[in-house]
Formats: sequence, structure tokens, C-alpha cells
Amino acid sequence: MPSAGLEILGVSLAFLGWISAIVSCALPMWKVSAFIGVNIVTAQITWEGIWMSCVVQSTGQMQCKIYDSMLALRGDVQAARALTVISIMVGIVGMLVAMIGAKCTNCVEEETAKARVMIAAGVAFILASLTQLIPVSWSAHTIVLEFYNPAIPDAQKGEIGAALYLGWAAAAFLLIGGCILCSSCPPQPEKRYVPPSQMVYSQTRSIAPSDYNKRNYV
Repeated sequence: MPSAGLEILGVSLAFLGWISAIVSCALPMWKVSAFIGVNIVTAQITWEGIWMSCVVQSTGQMQCKIYDSMLALRGDVQAARALTVISIMVGIVGMLVAMIGAKCTNCVEEETAKARVMIAAGVAFILASLTQLIPVSWSAHTIVLEFYNPAIPDAQKGEIGAALYLGWAAAAFLLIGGCILCSSCPPQPEKRYVPPSQMVYSQTRSIAPSDYNKRNYV
């Protein structure tokens, strides 16, 4: 079973990944405007997230607008909304389970049960990592395809925003923290050594020779 310091490290990394996932979900900088070709006007920058889009002027003024219809969004944005919310909710479950099975708490007394609870928390963090990694990578893949698509005008092309990099970092922290907590193997039962003098052997019964065998030797 890992030490308390290793357990704290795993929970801390998972907590940091969970906070990063929340920030990545809320930020509108999933896709930022790309200044390529004839699109060299930098008077305004466009940010696109999964909840809203923002326009930042060169004067520092920013205007954001929440998407009016969810069904009008692209498939990757709709999936990103669902998966990021699921990741955050699974992270909350993992944090609660980790608090129950931590060494510094008395919610569970038995060491074997504590180890199993921490393994469950680690599995929850790993699931949260996967549900965070899928939408971030999917959105990045879509942005890259649109960037290299010659049919799309340069003014509509974008680049990977800071929120996607933060989402990748969140998935990495959740994955590492979950793997550390999954190393909480239950203690094996002690095998007691029994000296040979105390070992019990089964007695073998001797079979008396029959009368037929006696007559053969006379």
C-alpha cells in the first residue's frame, strides 16, 4: 500500500486536473482567429468556445455572446459540451470517494477497505481524464482540418486556443493522479511459517497379509 505522501500527491494532481478541466470548459478560447494570407487585420480577435463566442477589439473592449441554439452547433461542439460536463461530474465523484478512503480520515477503518476505496477513486479520475481528453482532441482535430482545407476562406480559419492546451493538461493531471491512486493495492494476508515439528502428518494404515499369502510361503 502506498505511503500517505504518495496518496496526497495523487489526490493533489487529480484535484489540479479537475480545476483545470472546469477552467477549460468555461473559457471561450477553444478556437482563436488565425491571421494568415490576406487576413492581416488585427483590429479584432475572435474567440470561440463551447458555450459562447467573443470578439476582442484592439482597444481592449470585449463582447461575448452565448450561443442561441444548441442544435445549431457543430457535432464536435455538442459532444464537447456533454463530455466536459461528464468529466467534471465524474471528477467530483472521484474527489468524494478519495476523501472517504484517505488515510487521514476515519470514514473507513479497515486498511483493506481503504485501499479498495482509493482504487475506486483512481478509476473515477481515469474515466474523468478520458472524457476530458476526447472532446479536446476532437475539437483540435476539427480546427486543424479546417485550417488546411482550401475550400474554407482564410477569414474563417482558426487556430488552437489556450483552452485546448489547458484541457490536455487537465487530462494528463487526472490520468497521473488516478494511476497513482490505483496503486493502492490491498495488503496481502500474512503467511505464518509452521515448523516441521508442528506439522501433522496423516497416519497410514498397515494392511495385514492375508492367509493366502502365508500359505504360499510355507
